[in-house]
Amino acid sequence: MDTKNSDILLRMESIDKNFPGVKALDGVSLTVRKGTVHALMGENGAGKSTLMKCLFGVYAKDGGKIFLEGREVSFRNSKEALENGVAMVHQELNQALKRSVMENMWLGRFPKAFDFLPFTSEKKMYEDTKKLLSELHINVDPKTIMAKMPVSQRQMVEIAKAVSYDSKIIVFDEPTSSLTETEVEHLFSIINMLRDRGCGIIYISHKMEEILRISDEVTVMRDGKYIATKSAKEITMDEIIRLMVGRELTNRYPEKVHEIGEEWLKVEGLTAEYAKLSDVSFSARKGEILGIAGLDGSGRTELLENIFGLSARRSGKITLGGKEVRNRNPRESIRNGFALLTEERRATGIFGILDILENTAISSLDRYRTGPFLSKKKMRKCTKWSIDAMRIKTPSQETKIRTLSGGNQQKVILGRWLLTEPDVLLLDEPTRGIDVGAKYEIYQLILDLAAKGKTVIMVSSEMPELLGVCDRIIVMSGGRKSGEADAKTATQEEIMTLAAKFA
Repeated sequence: MDTKNSDILLRMESIDKNFPGVKALDGVSLTVRKGTVHALMGENGAGKSTLMKCLFGVYAKDGGKIFLEGREVSFRNSKEALENGVAMVHQELNQALKRSVMENMWLGRFPKAFDFLPFTSEKKMYEDTKKLLSELHINVDPKTIMAKMPVSQRQMVEIAKAVSYDSKIIVFDEPTSSLTETEVEHLFSIINMLRDRGCGIIYISHKMEEILRISDEVTVMRDGKYIATKSAKEITMDEIIRLMVGRELTNRYPEKVHEIGEEWLKVEGLTAEYAKLSDVSFSARKGEILGIAGLDGSGRTELLENIFGLSARRSGKITLGGKEVRNRNPRESIRNGFALLTEERRATGIFGILDILENTAISSLDRYRTGPFLSKKKMRKCTKWSIDAMRIKTPSQETKIRTLSGGNQQKVILGRWLLTEPDVLLLDEPTRGIDVGAKYEIYQLILDLAAKGKTVIMVSSEMPELLGVCDRIIVMSGGRKSGEADAKTATQEEIMTLAAKFA
């Protein structure tokens, strides 16, 4: 691309970063130009988020240089980065959930009533927030408490907060992982607006259709190293995959060879006490992968949580193998052979301060007991199986799970549940924020479980994923079941029509 050096907004040269037992970044370079969207791609653990955290001041780099508009910078913290025009929308939201939208928006920089007095102006904070949200066409009341909003709306608020800093560089780390298709379109309109203003956008995503659509340039990383930078107009999806994984990946979904057996799980008239879920009935068979589709807020997550006993049930009946199970709480559900991988791994999946061994073993402690004590040897053996089976990238079993990439955290949680040997595996967005290579491995694990006669129920916002992995799909709309379809013959249009039925 023949562009003058004056157009270069950000240049990162030969960045190194080491963690105990692993070299996370090995001489990585990146150049971002004004008024462009620069995609950063790679498998989980490739170093994408680590590189951006070195830019944003979350991590101190161990080597290399960073230049912002030709000036060398090295931010000591995120506050310094923001003050210099670099903002980042993190993959894992870190918000004050008990505070309002406007308080989260201006945290650390509350507007004052008077410049010479240390008093916050709530009126100005409300008006500034309302003006910004209105400009971005985000329909949220500034006084709404964050915890009362779905993840997708909280994500849009975080994006608005990044825009509010009037930044020169904005990093989006997996911004669409919890957004609906309508919200993705909305996000793209915001990104196009920022690009027109001359901002440099760094866009991290595993969704290749998005990358090719929104980006001007694509940089690929692998195993902490820079691999290549290509024009988005000239690169193909297959080439991106080859650069990412270092090999050809001919099929995005494994072949289905499992056989479906007898009816095993039956749900009748399930109605939640407080959540939006009304009179849902369906059945699933042994060895069947049942997909659950629907728009955000349709009741998909609420359905899985109610089956697992995470939310109160007003009425309904659950039968497993012809025997009624109550599943009044998660402990009882686990005893009855159910497992639930939740949508938000950071909030409800991982124990961030614990290591991988502890996170893996925590749901099946009884199997590690020797008398009244836990056998560390047995725990290590099972954790090793999980790391090998899931291909988890980690220096050791003692590594804190919070230091792993999002995709590797997801693999640890999935391994944890597989060790409980469930009859019914409930998966809520199992491949959210996971690269194409790791997705294939998780699809294969799901199909292997089905081949062993396990019943898998899987929620996903990605329609091709449901059609590619599942045997049958039920569709939720407005807290109710609106229909079902055979995955072999169903189309995305048919499923979307059902998803809008009661919305």
